[in-house]
Formats: sequence, C-alpha cells, structure tokens
Amino acid sequence: MKKSIIAKKSEKFLEAYLNNPSPTGFETPGQKLWLDYIKPYIDSHFTDNYGTAVGVINPEAKYKVVIEAHADEISWFVHYITKDGFIYVRRNGGSDHMIAPSKRVNIHTDKGIVKAIFGWPAIHMRHEKDEAPSTKNIFLDCGCSTKEEVEALGIHVGCVITYEDEFMILNKNRYVGRALDNRMGGFMIAEVARLLHEEKVKLPFGLYIVNSVQEEIGLRGAEMIAARIKPNLAIVTDVCHCTQTPMVNKIEQGDLHSGQGPVLTYGPAVQNNVLKHIIQVAEKKNIPFQRAAASRSTGTDTDAFAYSNEGVPSALISLPLR
Repeated sequence: MKKSIIAKKSEKFLEAYLNNPSPTGFETPGQKLWLDYIKPYIDSHFTDNYGTAVGVINPEAKYKVVIEAHADEISWFVHYITKDGFIYVRRNGGSDHMIAPSKRVNIHTDKGIVKAIFGWPAIHMRHEKDEAPSTKNIFLDCGCSTKEEVEALGIHVGCVITYEDEFMILNKNRYVGRALDNRMGGFMIAEVARLLHEEKVKLPFGLYIVNSVQEEIGLRGAEMIAARIKPNLAIVTDVCHCTQTPMVNKIEQGDLHSGQGPVLTYGPAVQNNVLKHIIQVAEKKNIPFQRAAASRSTGTDTDAFAYSNEGVPSALISLPLR
C-alpha cells in the first residue's frame, strides 16, 4: 500500500503490528498489542471467548456503531511428519501453495519458534520439469533427519506455521508487510480512536472499534461479535486487489489502483443509504475514492454483520493492495 504521512508513534505501532504473527485461531498476542495501543483513546474494552477485541467510546449510548477489521492472517498447520523428518502441511485459511517453495517460516511451538524452510527440488532434479507446487508435494525442512528429532524440537501435528517476512518500505512510499490483509484495517480503526481522542470529538452514539478473529476461515469472529454487540450500524474495513499489476484481468477484477483512494463496494450486503452517505461525505471532504461491485457476497466481515440480528445496515471500505 502507498505510504502516507502519519505520526511516528503510529508508524512504530504499525510496524510492530505487521511483524507480530496472528494466524487464524491464534490471534491473542496480536490482539493484546492492538488493545494496548488504543487503550489511551477509549472508555472501555472487552474480548470475547475466541479473542475478538473491542474498544468502546461512549459505552452507555443508546445507539451502537461498529467500525471493524479482522485480525487474523493466513498460515499453515503441521499435518504429517515423515520418518525422515520432513513436514507436510495443511492450510489454515487461504494460504497459496504456489508461493511456498523456498519460503522461510516460523513454526510456533510450546518451546518457542523453530525455523524451517519450504523445500522444492531443483529444476534439473524434478522428474516432470513443469511439475507445479501443490499441498500434496510441498514440505518443510527444519534440519532434522528423523521424526523423533523433529518432535524433540517441540513440533507436533497442529503446530501453526507463519512466514517470517517482516515490515519494509519500498521506494520511500509503499509499505510492505506479511499481513496487510487485514492488519491495515486494524491499524485504520485504531487511528480513528486516536484521532477522535486527540481532536476531542464528542460522539452522539457509542462507537465499538472491533478487531475480529477468524475471518480467513469464514467470517466466524464477526458472526460471534455481531450477535453480542447487536449494533445499529456497521462499517467494515478490509483489503481488495490493485488490478494494475501484470497478469490481472481488469474485465474480471475491475479497475482499481493502489494509492488512489479507498474502494467503496456495491453489493447486496451493502446497505444503499449507508453507502450513499459515505459517498456524500467523501465528496464533500474531497476524499478520493474508487468503486467496485460484488457479486452475491463481499467475502468480507461485511456479510456477517449485514445478515446478523435481523439485519444490520452495513458498508465496506477497502484498501487496494498490489
């Protein structure tokens, strides 16, 4: 995403937040980091049984407005350890097997982080030169020669695996990180809390700043927290795709540009009056934005909020990533 001018404290938080692993189902450490950042700017906070974190401004207000992001990142699980010490994996969310070969990873165990790398035979060693990576043939090598040696490191079936990629800036203007989907949303809603506090804005409603878990496996965290909060309105943040890069079909994916403003989505789950109001405010404030259309569902937590509690007027604001 394109870098903008933000407070140094905010950028330091963003870097720590992007670097912190938060795989689906294991979001708690990242949620603590996020809550610690927004606590000075909110009146109260709570978490639910699965780790969704909520900061609240005006908790006694009659009407409840949610601004939301999801906290989890895609990852892998240890699925099978061979007698020779190689590790086969299973997806935790929509991890892409095509990019896995040669990637360095962290295996999270009760004994701490174990380093490993996705193996892949050299091209001149493969029986089929055009053989593609799949979940059936990618494997992890953690430097062991036996299953017992692997297990002695604390690795077992069910250990979660994340890539070790960390925050950096390209060309002094673009942020790069392992989980921009959707730590950028979590960062944006945290910044809303900060700016409201610093500018001493008094809201006529209760604002629930929601960082949901388990979006990557079916919007589960949003489903649970929507039932608990029962909001009157929900504005969801997430990411979408910049379609300006090579190999992207604009006819299928739309015409969206990284750095040219957030994307407002049209679709059945997006309540038209809420969307019109957001557009009117953006136009009045000269905030650039882009438009996208969703077929059937948005595929984001917007759907979970919209169809909860007999229907919650909802809208989606997305950041195009490239």
